[in-house]
Amino acid sequence: MTDKKNFSDDLNDMANEAKSSASEFAQGAKETFGSQDNKKILAGVLGILLGGFGVHKFVLGYNKEGIILLIATIVTCGVASIIGFIEGIIYLTKSDAEFYNTYQVGKKPWF
Repeated sequence: MTDKKNFSDDLNDMANEAKSSASEFAQGAKETFGSQDNKKILAGVLGILLGGFGVHKFVLGYNKEGIILLIATIVTCGVASIIGFIEGIIYLTKSDAEFYNTYQVGKKPWF
């Protein structure tokens, strides 16, 4: 009986430690990518790496466009993922002010 209790206690301790680590990671990510300037870097890198899935669109708040890009990638067997790659490069080549005014304030969803 004590073996089961010790195992249960160990399992609870590991779960609590995992929650704590995840919470610390999430806080660090918010500090790093939470500002308006760093959204450009996050969206650009995600556009290059996961552009076909529309992840960069979801980060910028363009949910409808993200779903459209995801469906287009599935329908074209991945060919439409080039759109996300190109957008990622465009995001990273813009200045911080230009990116913020165009995609976050101006809400320009495509290119």
